[in-house]
Amino acid sequence: MALLTAEDILNKKFAATKFREGYDVEEVDDFLDEVVRTLSSVQEENEDLRSKLAAAERRVAELSRSDAAAAAAPAPVAAPAPAAPAGKAPEPESATGMLQLAQKLHDDYVRSGQEEGDRLIAEAKSEGSRIVREAEETSHRTLSQLEQERSLLERKIDELRLFERDYRTRLKSYLQNLLGDLDARGAALPARNSGSGTPQL
Repeated sequence: MALLTAEDILNKKFAATKFREGYDVEEVDDFLDEVVRTLSSVQEENEDLRSKLAAAERRVAELSRSDAAAAAAPAPVAAPAPAAPAGKAPEPESATGMLQLAQKLHDDYVRSGQEEGDRLIAEAKSEGSRIVREAEETSHRTLSQLEQERSLLERKIDELRLFERDYRTRLKSYLQNLLGDLDARGAALPARNSGSGTPQL
């Protein structure tokens, strides 16, 4: 049976009895039994954790004393330590061993962090190169488009200049012809008047 949680206890609802006020005694007793079992399990777990903590503290104290004794006594010739099983870190036999293990873990974390940093830098460089390449391609396309538009505008300007020159030439020719006609008409008017005599009033 699963242990109760604090939420289970807070949210527990009892069924009311049919013929008298209050709750069903058997249901309340069963629930209290579950609470007692849960509390007992929690207490046993706490006791187990306290025992493990005390054992760990005793082990640390023993290792500290053995390190102090080893530092005072001459170093004996060390026999080769048995190889640890594959996939399992060797258990440190002294505080020095614990420090060495901690240093190894630290080095592993540093190396892992450096590898991750190198990977991120490589990705950043690759992304930067991609952005620069795309920007250069976009710039090249834009410049090509602007060059085409400039050539088109230059052609239109040349066409407008030709049209203006042609228009000016035609306008000048038209005005000269008009002036010539006016000069001819002006020269012809006195000749007609002299032939007709004095105009009558």
